[in-house]
Amino acid sequence: MALALYGHPFSSYTQKALIALYENAVPFEFREVGPEAPEHGAQVQRRSPVGKFPVLVDGARSVAEASIIIEYLQMNHPGPVRLIPEDPAAALEVRFMDRFFDLYVMDGMQIAVEAALGRVAMTREDGLALATERLERAYGWLDGYLGTRTWAAGEAYSMADCAASTALFYADWTYRIPEQFAVVRAYRARLLARPSYARAVDEARQFRHFFPLGAPDRD
Repeated sequence: MALALYGHPFSSYTQKALIALYENAVPFEFREVGPEAPEHGAQVQRRSPVGKFPVLVDGARSVAEASIIIEYLQMNHPGPVRLIPEDPAAALEVRFMDRFFDLYVMDGMQIAVEAALGRVAMTREDGLALATERLERAYGWLDGYLGTRTWAAGEAYSMADCAASTALFYADWTYRIPEQFAVVRAYRARLLARPSYARAVDEARQFRHFFPLGAPDRD
């Protein structure tokens, strides 16, 4: 039975899982969650601990959370691109950078989105100001950390880059990476040029009007 991934093409964490599937050309069926397919949403509610996507279904097994989905794919459906290194020390760095992008870049950006949607007790302007402050700090640290690296954890593309792709994509829409952080800007461009992520971006292009801060006319 083919794998099935439940999610939405414009969802950052769905895209993160899609990148891993595309990197290794893993056969799967995409089941979009939305009003046109309420049965898919019902499956997510049943299979995810808190009813959030993405959820990967492999036979009788359900796997939630994008990072865990990537780990599961490597363990059970490996391909030529190894997204978590075999060496424990190198794997630890990949997992750290994966957490950095999810917790400090994606979550930093998300406060502006939540404020714009009225989901937190602050104004749209205050949410954007807080996101800008958090992202400025994250960009600054990342600019120094990356140095001359090609990818987030070294010269090999990894799970950390799957996380960075979507985090920096939407973060830059929220608070554009300043020119002084040239290393981060160049890294984001490399991520966008990666065929796996370029495909995910193109598949979500029709949904850009959903971005509550207003999608820029680029990327």
